Amino acid sequence: MDLRKIKKLIDLLEESNLAEIEIKEGEESVRLARVPQGHYAAAAAPVQHALPAAAPAEPRPMPMGSPTEASTGGSARPGNAPGSSPGQALPDGHVVRSPMVGTFYTAPAPDKPVFVTIGQQVKAGDTLAIIEAMKMFNPIEADASGTIVAILAETGQPVEFDQPLFVIG
Repeated sequence: MDLRKIKKLIDLLEESNLAEIEIKEGEESVRLARVPQGHYAAAAAPVQHALPAAAPAEPRPMPMGSPTEASTGGSARPGNAPGSSPGQALPDGHVVRSPMVGTFYTAPAPDKPVFVTIGQQVKAGDTLAIIEAMKMFNPIEADASGTIVAILAETGQPVEFDQPLFVIG
C-alpha cells in the first residue's frame, strides 16, 4: 500500500469522529485506531493500564557478543526460547512470537474486552492481541488452531522481535 494513501487515511481519521479505520487492498491491510489520551480501564486481570500516546523510546545500548547472546540477554540455554527469562521453560504447544518490536496490548481499547483468555479456543487467523509500532496498531493473529495455554506478555509492556507472546495447545 502506498505511503501517501496511509497518510491520507490518518488525516481522514483525525478529521472525523471515527475511532478506527481498517482498509484492505488485495492481500494488504491497514488498521488505524484512535486512542483517547488519559483514559484508563481495568483489564481482565486486576491490572490497570492506559494506551499511552506514542512517546519516543529511549535508546538502550546493545550488549556486545554473539547474536544469540544479544537476543537472549545472555547465553542461550537448551529449553529456553529467545525473549524468555533464564530458567523459565515455555509450556508445551505452539508458540506465537512477536513479529516486531512495539507495545503489546491484549484489548483493542482500554474500555473493550480482551481478545483472548487462557483456556479459550482459537482458530488460525483469530486476533490474539495487537502491537503498537510507530503509531500503527498491528493485529497479532493465531497461526494455529487450539486452546490458549499461556499469555506470556503483559498489556502495555514493550515486546521485542521474536519474543514468545502466546502458547497454543
